[in-house]
Amino acid sequence: MNIKNFLKISLGAAVLGVAQISCIHDDKWDAPEIVCNNKFAAPTMSMADVVALAPAAASNVYTGAVYKIPAEDATHPAVIFDGYVVSSDENGNFYKTITFQDKPENPTVGLTIGLNKSMNYTDYPIGAHIRIKANGMLIGKSAGAITIGVEDPNYAIGRIPESIIGRYVSGVCNGAGLEIATLVPREINLFDLNDSNSNLINTLVKVKNAQFTKTEIGKPLVGVDISGNNIDTSRNIIDIYGGTSIIRTDAFFKPAAYPIPDKSGEITFVLTRFNATYQGAIRGISDINFKSDRFEEGIVGGTSLTYSGAFTENFEGYAVDNYNFPKYLNYAHVGNRYWQVKSFSSNKYIQLTANGGAANTPYTNYFMVPVNFTAANTLTFKVNVGFYNGAALKVYTTTNYTPGNSITTATLNDITSNFTIPTTPTSGYGTLTSAGTYSLPTSLTGNGFIVFKYEGNSSGITTTYQLDDITVN
Repeated sequence: MNIKNFLKISLGAAVLGVAQISCIHDDKWDAPEIVCNNKFAAPTMSMADVVALAPAAASNVYTGAVYKIPAEDATHPAVIFDGYVVSSDENGNFYKTITFQDKPENPTVGLTIGLNKSMNYTDYPIGAHIRIKANGMLIGKSAGAITIGVEDPNYAIGRIPESIIGRYVSGVCNGAGLEIATLVPREINLFDLNDSNSNLINTLVKVKNAQFTKTEIGKPLVGVDISGNNIDTSRNIIDIYGGTSIIRTDAFFKPAAYPIPDKSGEITFVLTRFNATYQGAIRGISDINFKSDRFEEGIVGGTSLTYSGAFTENFEGYAVDNYNFPKYLNYAHVGNRYWQVKSFSSNKYIQLTANGGAANTPYTNYFMVPVNFTAANTLTFKVNVGFYNGAALKVYTTTNYTPGNSITTATLNDITSNFTIPTTPTSGYGTLTSAGTYSLPTSLTGNGFIVFKYEGNSSGITTTYQLDDITVN
């Protein structure tokens, strides 16, 4: 083509372009119609019913037992169920997986599925309504969590190859594109994480009044090895009721250098489990919302504090070795020893000792009982000692302690001398006996606490104390 012909063609294209543009009189373009069709038919089962297909295991550790959902045929109908995505690999966690739950709010069950591709958040963002056609897939328990996937010669449950993901997973349309729901995390307390609520695994949860433990402050969220390379990292968190867990981040999580804040607040994460350990996986730094001052660590219980002027606590309603008392505060101010429920001759009580601790280890604990002092008149309790080698128990009242704060911020009024506390036997144990009755002064009013303080040392005073029938009238 010579230059003259080229110019003619170019000029003609330009004129055509001007003519096309001139047809638009008001500078507005009509939006193209978006056609959105659901790939799979309506659900035939709930996610909970599908999860129930996973073989039962004797423990939460992976057993290798899986169930293969039959292929769809004349005998076996389609197995189709819906879910809502709660994970995101945008910031490096949830490598080649998506985690989803059965409802945007108050879910009853969650699942993880492996997809052998990266950047899954672009296809299935947080809140995406997805539909799974599970015929031919495998489902089972892996390291304590129910997982669904496909056959793989190298794994009990494999990831779906990228080329056939659409055979099993698809988004759900709302008429104008992928339906994306607003997720409402379920609020939990870390102390309540146990087998009884394992249905929360793979769902989105939130913990209020939480913080990273003081040993984590200032460290990067993602740790490094001796060569300076990022590594998969677990960081410890604690809530105001003394429950603990870990936040688990992948070596590729970003920003890896995010410093652990010296603050408290709320944290949102996908609850996961590795064998017997519950852990959280955040989607990004925005899941950590710590802006408040830190609270005191070592306080367990207190989820149901009630200030009453008349009650008796005999500890019969608690299991042996329990140390979490919703109605009271069990506060290990120094060391990590707590008052625990024990039983002897079919009678339950609480007990604490410094005996058996690491050499020269101090222990200071406050068992704090809420009281309405305006309505209360007297205090009595039973006490017993074992292997007495020094006084380690004191009793106080306080009316200015705020739960969650350090005990050092409160004024403690010592009333120990009003009770008879045994100093024998020096070997073996005595018997639980009334310490006497103390008349609370009329000037003592308002809400506050009766405080039983134990202070000992594994290399010093190790006397064992038992308390029972704490009664306020």
